[in-house]
Amino acid sequence: MSHNDTVPLHPSSQSDIDEIENLINASVQSGPATVLPARPPSPPRASIPVSSSPFLASNIQPTYQKPVPASIPVPPALPPVNPQSNSARGNIASSGFGSPPNTLTEPVWDTVKRDLSRIVSNLKLVVFPNPNREDPGKALRDWDLWGPFFFIVFLGLVLSWSASVKKSEVFAVAFALLAAGAIILTLNVLLLGGHIIFFQSLSLLGYCLFPLDLGALICMLKDNVILKVIVVCITLAWSSWAAYPFMSSAVNPRRKALALYPVFLMYVSVGFLIIAID
Repeated sequence: MSHNDTVPLHPSSQSDIDEIENLINASVQSGPATVLPARPPSPPRASIPVSSSPFLASNIQPTYQKPVPASIPVPPALPPVNPQSNSARGNIASSGFGSPPNTLTEPVWDTVKRDLSRIVSNLKLVVFPNPNREDPGKALRDWDLWGPFFFIVFLGLVLSWSASVKKSEVFAVAFALLAAGAIILTLNVLLLGGHIIFFQSLSLLGYCLFPLDLGALICMLKDNVILKVIVVCITLAWSSWAAYPFMSSAVNPRRKALALYPVFLMYVSVGFLIIAID
């Protein structure tokens, strides 16, 4: 195909070309085109000197600041360990103010001695005069049930030894009377709104039986009715005096008589058993 040969255009392409030529002729005849004003030149920017050599120091100062590390508080030095403080801590733990001592690995004799010393200490706080009697929580803080159990059993045994017949029945009646009576008296104090621990109250009532135990032992050794009445009256007053501050301070002053009367009634019943058994 030579250069001078022409190829006829498609009718649609020819019409498009004609339309473009018409638009060009119309724009030329309408006048020169409007020229927009030139954009004003931008202000000159500050040049940043750049060193061509990587080994030459630059004059540009860094704009960031080195972060200041936060001060770490230094804990105070611990005081030197004093060996006497360990012994004092052990004494505090044994007195009931600290953590209880470990009794799983100690010898049996040490456990028995500790329980006996606790019984003697609580007996002195409850039965004998001391400045802590007016504060039941402070006087019987380290309460236990071994002492009350021993006094109840001892009183039952003394009464059964004093009886001439039916010794086992006498022991059963005495033990049931004392155990059930202590539980009923404790529930009575709690129902009256008393602020006392259940087992602490049982421990208290059991320790208050100590004077009656002495009275029963004396009456067993001296078989005299007049002597029995005198000893029982003294020991009954002693037991009631021992239980009074604890039971009275545990309830409302208006309900004090309702809490003390059953206690006195139980001790009177025990005293009557001591006198009646021959």
